[in-house]
Amino acid sequence: MSTSFKFIDHGQGGAASCMQISEREIPQPAGRQVLIAVHYAGVNRPDVLQRSGLYPPPPGASPYLGLEVSGIVTAVGPDVQDRKIGDKVCALTPGGGYAEYCLADERHCLPVPKGMDMVSAACIPENYFTVWTNVFERGHLRKGEKILVHGGSSGIGLTAIQLAHAFGAEVWTTVGNTEKAQACKKAGASHTILYKEQDFKEVILKDTDRYGMDLILDMVGGEYINRNIHTLALNGRLVQIAFLQGSKDHIDATPLMTKRLTFTGSTLRPRSDEDKGQIAQALIEHVVPLMEQGRCTPIIHSVFPMHEAQKAHELMESSTHIGKIALKIKDE
Repeated sequence: MSTSFKFIDHGQGGAASCMQISEREIPQPAGRQVLIAVHYAGVNRPDVLQRSGLYPPPPGASPYLGLEVSGIVTAVGPDVQDRKIGDKVCALTPGGGYAEYCLADERHCLPVPKGMDMVSAACIPENYFTVWTNVFERGHLRKGEKILVHGGSSGIGLTAIQLAHAFGAEVWTTVGNTEKAQACKKAGASHTILYKEQDFKEVILKDTDRYGMDLILDMVGGEYINRNIHTLALNGRLVQIAFLQGSKDHIDATPLMTKRLTFTGSTLRPRSDEDKGQIAQALIEHVVPLMEQGRCTPIIHSVFPMHEAQKAHELMESSTHIGKIALKIKDE
């Protein structure tokens, strides 16, 4: 058996063309780590930012790309309690997922839902961990509330739409064109707003009789921040998970007091192993059953072979995709 494996190396970083297939030694799992023979790896915007030099991995994390995978457990660390060799899993990884083998903490592994293929499973962890902790744990979304999801046709957006709809919320979303609007409605959105043609704040306040939104999930930032604040209802919550248009803008904070608003947010990758393990357990309890019932599932836009990682990143950067992008590492 070979002691080396192939992985995507982005070197010093740069344009998508900097990614190349390289080889290194197969690592051995320590502690509660498992070694996964990877079938598919999900492609996410943080991967693009890291490759570009704009998102360095936190201390102790893998320096390589890839935050989620699906595959088979082939080795376990000495302290592993719940996973065993041969398990089919999908996992949130600390990096290194664009590879034939990848290490992950057993607490960050989910069983592949019954009836789901491995490519779909690979596209669960990053989006579902992020949406669950931000929409339901930090945002406290409840049945019957109104939620606005910005960027509804992204992987995060479609996940948020599906889960919010499944848990009984009324879902609004912003999208770039009518094709993306149709995809969001199919996923469970009741209302779509074409942000290039319409002001989402004005549309929402008009169509809700000035009520607004109970919760807004935003990854845009910039001038959206102030508009989000003024779109929220009494006791509304704004949850920020990224800043595609920057984190600095003039904000009229008065509504934070007068409407008793909450402005919060989080990042996932730097959180402790214990925190991520708790999110995984919540997903196993509340979300995996929905997946096995067919009520929510990752929506896959494109799958590229590992050696075409450049094309996958270029597609991500174009923002023309609807749903998830994945790399095929190994035949199932």
